[in-house]
Amino acid sequence: MPAFTYKARTGAGLVMQGVIDADEQRHAVDKLRAQKMVVLEIAEQQVTILDKLQKMLKRKGKVTSRDLVLFSRQLSTLVTAGVPIVQSLGILESQAENPAFKEVLAAVKGDIEAGLSISDALKKHPDAFPVLYTSMVKAGELGGILDTILERLTGYLENSEALKGKVKSAMMYPAIVLTICGAVTVFLMIFVIPTFKNIFASFNADLPAPTQMLMDVSDAMKAHWYVFVAGPIGAYFGVKKFYSTPRGERLIDTYLLKAPVFGILLKKVAVARFTRTLGTLIKSGVPIMQALETVSQTAGNVIIADAVLTTRESIREGGHLSDPLKKSGIFPNMVTSMISVGEETGALDTMLSKIADFYDQEVDAAVKGLTSMIEPIVIVVMGVVIGTIVICMFLPMFSMGELAGKN
Repeated sequence: MPAFTYKARTGAGLVMQGVIDADEQRHAVDKLRAQKMVVLEIAEQQVTILDKLQKMLKRKGKVTSRDLVLFSRQLSTLVTAGVPIVQSLGILESQAENPAFKEVLAAVKGDIEAGLSISDALKKHPDAFPVLYTSMVKAGELGGILDTILERLTGYLENSEALKGKVKSAMMYPAIVLTICGAVTVFLMIFVIPTFKNIFASFNADLPAPTQMLMDVSDAMKAHWYVFVAGPIGAYFGVKKFYSTPRGERLIDTYLLKAPVFGILLKKVAVARFTRTLGTLIKSGVPIMQALETVSQTAGNVIIADAVLTTRESIREGGHLSDPLKKSGIFPNMVTSMISVGEETGALDTMLSKIADFYDQEVDAAVKGLTSMIEPIVIVVMGVVIGTIVICMFLPMFSMGELAGKN
């Protein structure tokens, strides 16, 4: 189906640009007018052979967090400008670059036109819109402040993405260096060391024990390379399968929070996520019981989710929010104390936001410290591995030099 690029003005006076699919230009104009838009410019999009090839090879992907952040920001702007929600979804559908997200938006728009509420329409697509998202949209619908809620959602999603980015950046450098170190080691063991083996064999002398051991490992890797390739892959999928079980998830999540160095970072990330999510939900008007249930579903760690659910039961029985969080042993005293003050003063949402801002800074500092610590460790490990191989290769040369001197 041909595509048409357009520039059009909405009923609120906003000038929008995008691409729309239609059989012909007249149908494209009709589609835009059905969205209450005044067409200013429209032309058929020129498609090259390369574009066609890319379209053929492009597979249907999934909705990414980046898609959701961009959608929330644009929808917030349109709703604040007074554009009706159906028309807003139509505009964003035509501009969506991700085919999977385009289909989701088309389905949501159709459901809303059929009479469903916005939150109910979004709930039908849990892979695209998480529980937190639909809960806040529902609160915005009920309170008549959908534009404000969308603005808060956008800020929350952007902060969450920034937090993920910080953690990923801390892991990226050591992962890349270790991968390169592993590739170099495998190359030496499979392609370089066998060459030395032939040279050493021509001298008819016994090799030193370290060198002989290295040669044996090299022979094993060369003869059974598929085991060394399939081993890490099998281990990865095995751990992933184990993690999908309730017992495995609990064991691994417990270990991650107690792991040296990384456990501290993960706890700080968990506290930042918990306080940011709960504060955003409460500020948006979501009841505390529903907010805690939503937070437990988006915690990302079963141990933290259990602590949140225990807190929820405590509040159901008339208790405070801070007491069960303190008993869990996951949340620091400073956090539970500030939450307690927020409960007593009636400014819990503000206090949670302040805690989240503080722990965002803590995560920044922890990431920088972790990166500074990991860099020399990775370099030392890489040096030890490569150095051991080099030393094992030189040991026979010293022995053969002595034999040559005697002869």
